[in-house]
This record gives sequence, C-alpha cells and structure tokens, in this order.
Amino acid sequence: MFRTALRNVLAHKARLLMTVLAVMLGVAFVSGTLVFTSTLSDAYRASSQKGYDNVDVAILAKSPDSGSGAPGTAPRLDRKLLDETAQVPGAASVTGTVSGFTVIADKQGKPIGDGSLTLGGNYFPGKDGRDARYPLRDGTAPHGAHEVALDARTADQSGYKVGDTVRISVDGPVREQKLTGIFTTDDGAVAAGGSLALFDTPTAQKLFAAPGTFSEIDVKAAPGTSQTALKTAIDAILPKGSAEAITGKELADSQAEMTTKRMEVIETGLLAFAGISLFVGVFIIANTFTMLVAQRTKELALLRAVGASRRQVTRSVLIEAFVVGAVAAVTGLAAGIGIGAGLRALISATGGTVPDGPLVVSPSTILVSLLVGIVVTMLAAWLPGRRAAKIPPVAAMNSVHATATTKSLVVRNTIGALFAGAGAAGVLVATGMEDGQAMMGGGTLLLMIGVFVLTPLLSRPLIALATPLLRAFGTPGTLARQNAVRNPRRTATTASALMVGLTLITGLTVIASGVQKGQDKQITGVLKADYVVSMATHTPLSPDVAKKLGSNDEVIASSAMRVSQARIGTGTEDLTGVNGKDFGTLTQLDFTKGSLGELHGDRAVVDEFTAQERGWQPGSRIPVTFEDGTKDTLTVSGVYQADDMFNGVILDDATLAPHQKQTTDQRVLLKTRDGATEATKDSLVTALGKNPAITIADKQDISDSESERLTLMLNMLYGLLAMAVIVAVLGVINTLAMSVFERAPEIGMLRAIGLDRRGIKRMVRLESLVISLFGGVLGIGLGVFFGWAAGELIVVDFKNYELVLPWGRMGLFFALAALVGVLAALWPARRAAKLNMLTAIKAE
Repeated sequence: MFRTALRNVLAHKARLLMTVLAVMLGVAFVSGTLVFTSTLSDAYRASSQKGYDNVDVAILAKSPDSGSGAPGTAPRLDRKLLDETAQVPGAASVTGTVSGFTVIADKQGKPIGDGSLTLGGNYFPGKDGRDARYPLRDGTAPHGAHEVALDARTADQSGYKVGDTVRISVDGPVREQKLTGIFTTDDGAVAAGGSLALFDTPTAQKLFAAPGTFSEIDVKAAPGTSQTALKTAIDAILPKGSAEAITGKELADSQAEMTTKRMEVIETGLLAFAGISLFVGVFIIANTFTMLVAQRTKELALLRAVGASRRQVTRSVLIEAFVVGAVAAVTGLAAGIGIGAGLRALISATGGTVPDGPLVVSPSTILVSLLVGIVVTMLAAWLPGRRAAKIPPVAAMNSVHATATTKSLVVRNTIGALFAGAGAAGVLVATGMEDGQAMMGGGTLLLMIGVFVLTPLLSRPLIALATPLLRAFGTPGTLARQNAVRNPRRTATTASALMVGLTLITGLTVIASGVQKGQDKQITGVLKADYVVSMATHTPLSPDVAKKLGSNDEVIASSAMRVSQARIGTGTEDLTGVNGKDFGTLTQLDFTKGSLGELHGDRAVVDEFTAQERGWQPGSRIPVTFEDGTKDTLTVSGVYQADDMFNGVILDDATLAPHQKQTTDQRVLLKTRDGATEATKDSLVTALGKNPAITIADKQDISDSESERLTLMLNMLYGLLAMAVIVAVLGVINTLAMSVFERAPEIGMLRAIGLDRRGIKRMVRLESLVISLFGGVLGIGLGVFFGWAAGELIVVDFKNYELVLPWGRMGLFFALAALVGVLAALWPARRAAKLNMLTAIKAE
C-alpha cells in the first residue's frame, strides 16, 4: 500500500501541482515571517547591547512618590551627584547624559527622518577630550550655543558637510547651527532610521533640561570591578527616593525585551494572515483529494476487492498527503528564507535602516514550517481519505460510485442551518452589548462555519440567477451553468476559498470607511478654528510660538493648549489650560450636561468618561493640588464628549499657568480673518521662519492626514490578504483542470456532435466565471454584515462612527472576483480545447 501511494503521487504530479503551490505559499508566508522577525529582533538586540558597552551602571531619576505631594516631572540629576559618583571606588569614568527631541531640516527645508526618532543629545568629553559614545569621523566636537554635530547617516543622506549651516528646531523656534563634526554611533534610534544631533553639554542642558542638570549619569567600571559591586557602591551615595542605579546588563536586557515584544506584535499579525492563507489552502487540498478519490473509485474498489482494509485505503491517501505536504513544506521553507532576506533588503532600499547582522534561520523556524505544511495537508486530506475507505469492493464492477444520499444532504443542510442561525444570533446579540467582542468573535466563527456547510445548498439558487445572462452565450453558457451545479459540493468548496478572502477585505473596508467618516464628522463638528499648530514630532511647543502667532495681523482669535498634571483625590488628572476668552470661538464641544459658558477663574469642564468615573456633575467642587503643591478648588460647569484632541479637565490658562514650573504648549488653535486660505497659511509659515518642525494644519489637512493613515493601513492589509486571494485563484485553476480531465469523455462527445474548440473554451471560462462570482457574492455579502456588526461595537467608544457602504470599492471587489474567474480559466480552457475528441471519448 505504501508503494501504491507513492506511485499514485508520481502518477498525478500535474494534478497535485496546484495543491503543492497552495501549501508552499502558506508555508513560505509563515517561514518568511519567522525569519524576518528573528533577524530584525537579533539585529536590534545586538545593537542595543553594543550601545551599552560603555555603561556598567546608569543612574536614573525616579518619578515622585504617587502617594503624597504634588505631581510633576521626575527630578533632574545635578553636577554635584555626578562628581560624587566619579569618586566612588571602582568607577573608572562617568558621563552625564542629556537628551530630547530635535528636528533637523535637510537642505530643502524638509524634516529628516521619523519624527519620533529625531533626537538631540550632548557631547560629553572625557579626560582625553573625546566622548567614547560618539567617535568623530570628520571635524571637531561642538562648542558653544551655535554649533552642532550630526550622526554620519543623517549627514550623508542630507548632503551636509563640516562647515555647513544646519537649521534645527527643538521646541518651535528655528535655530541655525554651524556643523562642526560628523560622528558614528551605535545608538539604537539611529540604527532604526532616526537622526541624532549633538550639542555641547551646557547648550543641551538649556535645551532639554535645566542648567547644570542631567537626565542620566552613566558609569564605566574600573578593571576588576563587577557591575553588581559598582551598583552597590553607587547606591550608598544616592539621595533616597529621587534616583536609582541600574546595571548596564539590566538596561540591555530591558531594551532587548522591549525589542522582542515589538517583534512579537509584528510576528503575530503576519502569522495571522499566513494562517488565513493556509486556511484557504485547506479548501484546495480537500477539493484535490476529493476529486482524486472520485476519479480512482474503481482502482480503490479493486484494492478493497483484493484484500486491502478500510484503514489501509485511508492510510494510502494520507501517505500521498504526507508526501505532498513534505515537498510543499521544504520548498515553502526555502522560499520563506528568501522572503525574509528580501524584506530586510526592501527596508534598506526604501530608506529604512536595519542594524547589521546575520540572517537568522532558527531550528524552531525549520520545525514549525515543516510541521505546518505536513499537518495542514494531512488534516485536509483526512476526510477525503475516510470517504475513500468507504468505497465498497463492488464498485470495481461499475464506473459510477454512489452519489450523496438525500439523507446525507438533509443532515448536512440541517447542521449548516443550525450553525449559521446560532452564529447570526450571537453576532446580533453582541451588537447590543457594551463589551461584546468575545460574543461577536464566537458568533462570527459559527456563522462562517454554517455558511461553509450550507454553500452547496446556496450554490443552486444563486447560480440560477445567472441563467438569463448565460443563455446569451448559447449552448456553451447553458453547459457552463449545468457543470457548475452538477457537483454543488465541489463548486461550493472552490468558491469558499475565494469567499474567505473577500469577506475579510470587504469587512475591513466597511469598517475603515465608517471610521474615516466619523473622523471627518468629529473634526468639522468640534473644531471651529481655521488652523491647528503643533510640532511635527508631537512634542511640546515653545510658548514663543503662540505669542508670535497671536500678534499676527491675520489672527483674530487664538488659544494655546497647555497640559499639567494635578492631584485630585488619590489619583492624578491632566489639566489642560486654554485661553478662556477665545476657546468658545475656536471650538464647539458636544456637551451632555451643562455648558462651556465663560471659562475663567475656578470654572472647568470635564469629559464624560472622567465625570462618570469620578462622580462629577455640573456644580461639583473639585479639590486640586497643582504641580507646584498649591491647593485650590475648581467648579465643574459642563460635561462634554471627549475625542482625540479634547479630553480631561479643561480650564482657563490664567488659572493654571501660575502653578506650572515650566510652560510648554501641546498645540495652538487659530482663527484667522480670511479663513483657511493658501495665502493665510503662507503668511503664518513665514511668520514662524519656515520652520521644518512645526505643522500648520487646517481641517482638511487634519482629515487628509487621518485618511492617509487609514488608507496606508488598509493597503497593507490588502497586500497581506492578497496571498489568500492568490491561493484561492490556484484553487479555481486546480478544480477546473481536474474537472476537465474528469470530463474528458464528455468533452470529446461534445466536440464530436459539433461544438467547436472556441465553444469548449467559452464553456470552461463561463463555468469558472460563475463559480468565482458565486464566491464573490457570498464574500461581499458576509463582509458587509460583519463590517456593520463590528461598527456597532466601535460606536460605543467612538460616538461619531457612521456606517458607510463603499459601493465603488465593493464593485471593484466584485470585478476582482470576475477577473479571478477569467484568469483562472485560461489554462484549463486551453487544455480542454486541445483534447483529441476520439482519444477523449474512450478515456477512462
């Protein structure tokens, strides 16, 4: 039986090719993901550890105790502590570190790099006059307030050379610095595609901290001193409660753990889409082996007649599946390694930066890839194998094996209806729940299973709807319809593969369209300001920006938004200070209770979530401890619905500002004389010195930015789901090709009675088109339903969400299903037309 199974694999190489390709693509997706994420994770981990080579112990400021006192930022480490640390036994050298965000403009005035990774720091020379962290490649270290050094990658990409003038911004105002040096670095942020600008220590302290203070003190151990011993010695001199010492190994391990967690998120997402591709591949495998078993009815019956048991027949089918799965898994693993290497190269080619390191192909990646390919194939082939074992020996005397009985069809349809009904009910119940994600997930799964089981029943009436259109193609159209419904199980399995992909694509599109509509509604409904000004890096703005804009002749109303933490009860809340006089002119908050009124003195408004959590109502008195320790009381005048821009406690800046240790703005709202026009925007850009770090956005800009983010995310998801659609196309090709082989005598007879080759081609193409459109209708219909249901959960947290049916895109998806049908039929139709009619008529 083992030899028989191997001979069957070799005898049906062409018929099994599509199955091998489907499994191979899924395995390649899995192995490529594992190789890619392992390679990146190891490279970043090695880079992070290298970055801590000169740090044996780091001293960090501790946040204030949350149990008492006023809230505020962590205390800074001063020069006195740095000097004391240098005297600790076992300390070879100490380095005071200061860092913060710094935007660098290229020679065209555009920001360089990712805003979240555009950093600034200090050059801290040791006894030899050099900073071991940043070896200089060109020039000299920066000295004085008007000099800067850049990392080599940033300088090379932007074309800067020593002596050039570099325009930078830390908190708003533009600074023009002379480039004195270019350095190399192992900094993880730079390795990840960021930029790093270095100032001398006094300048960096003024920009990022306070004169004479540091954000971190790094200590290098003397030879023979362990990190643990050095940490113990340093702990003895640290001020209690305001600073802590951490070993370099602990820092490196923490950084490595963060890197691993980030890679795990990416890996989980990619593996989910690989799982979808493999799930779609299951339909192809099951369909292929079902058709092979049907075509070998007499052969399998003869084996039963000469003494083979049912178990042996099932085992022979599973052996075939094992061989197919093993071949697909090995080729998929090889392809996946290539995909992993290609993705890394693609990141570098598109301007991203990945730290140097080897391509990582771990034993677990090899094992998982092989197991996935073999197990998925064998599981999918198990049911056809069981069917093969049930073929009675007497079937060897007849060319036709018994078809499915009425009883089996009734049982199948009953089970499908129960699953579909329970699933639909679960989804509908979940839409009325505040926390119905688990219920909806379970209902979705049951409904999908139910539709899979019912697909053969649904195929006949849905395909019948295409009858008038098919009749227009004459005899080939009529034959195509009959062929599509002749074996509804096969048609259903083929269409289901395409249905899965289109269900996910349509559902995601419906959700994204609703979110985008809700965001547009939120922006236009809440924001009356013409412009919102903020830092491109999402860091605080200097108060000078608001002053400069407020004095501009074009501006008729303005308000900075300044955030400060305050203690209320046993917890802390963010207080947002605004210009109480102009705030009502610039915004139109949706109040559920009370109103904005005159926002001055002790009056404040709070968002609905905070009010419910704290039990506040209009008129409630709130005892507050500001960040400077001063105690006062605020009065709630209104409760509003929060959004991404406005949330928490909002009060007049005149009340908040006197208690802030350092005044910075999150954003500035502006209303201008002529509204949002290009001329007005140009005027504001010019007033700020054409600052590369500052974004001046009108309502349309904000809406477009959100839309771009959603579109980018959606396109990424489309790209990942494209693999499932490709696998589905292979399934249609496979089914048609094997169907052509199965129906060779019939096709030969049709040719003999007058149907020409063009008619044969048309028949096969129309059959493929009908099957694909059937899958498209089911997929788009289910996608719309799931998109609507998910929206009902989203609207609980996002009040402005609104159901939008993207008819244009859904029409495109339907056209995609049609295109799949046309392309998938090209080879099988050509093969059918080339059959020799006499040879085909006598074919077994």
